[in-house]
Formats: sequence, structure tokens, C-alpha cells
Amino acid sequence: MRKLSAAVLTAATLALTITGAAHAETNPRCTSGVTQIGSTKYLKSGNATVASIKQFKGCGKNWGYIYVWDSWKSGHPNFEASVAITTGDGDIDINNGRRGQQEVWSDGANTLRFCTMAHGIVDRLQGFTNEVC
Repeated sequence: MRKLSAAVLTAATLALTITGAAHAETNPRCTSGVTQIGSTKYLKSGNATVASIKQFKGCGKNWGYIYVWDSWKSGHPNFEASVAITTGDGDIDINNGRRGQQEVWSDGANTLRFCTMAHGIVDRLQGFTNEVC
């Protein structure tokens, strides 16, 4: 019985951890909702995770999203984060966050018919999500 209880507690904790991040992904410019496309890119500095970069679609557009992790932000309060959608030929609709802004959405890009990636930058670190066509 104790093993089952521990397993249930572990599963519940994991579920709370996973669902706890979802609230941060509310697009202020597409209130009808967005859906993540492709996989999440984790921007790292050494062993530390700096940020998560994602690409979404919704409201007839592609959206880039970057979220700077609390654990990194606490030691680097003056960072600058930016995110954009890119077609590989260059960034489209880049949005530069304010200094210390933890969550940044790109402007919507009219690129649903193209292969795109989200391009995220935190200070001098940068990364791309996988390409989605």
C-alpha cells in the first residue's frame, strides 16, 4: 500500500509540474487560443537551463514564444529576451522584450504556408525550434 501511495503522489506531483507551466503560454494577441507546433527547444548555458523556446499557430498566424526560467532569472535579473518566427531566410516579426521580461511572444507572422522555426535569444545565447512545414 505504501508503494502505491508513493507512486500516486509522484504522479500527482509530476502532473502539477507539467500543468503548472501551461498558464505562462497565454498569447495576449490571439485570444481564441494557440496550439504548439513542433518541439520545445531548451536554451542552455552550461548545465543551467536558461529558457524554453516554442512555436505556435493560431489566429491564422505563426507565433514564437520564449520563457526565461525562474532558476536562471534569479541570478541574471538584467537579461534581455527576444523571439521571432524565421523561415530560414531571416527573422520575421521579431519582438524584443523589456529588460528582465520573463515571457515574450513574437508578433504574429503570416507564414502558415511556409516552413518556419521560432528563434529565441536571451542576451548572447540563441536557439531555434525544429522546423515545421
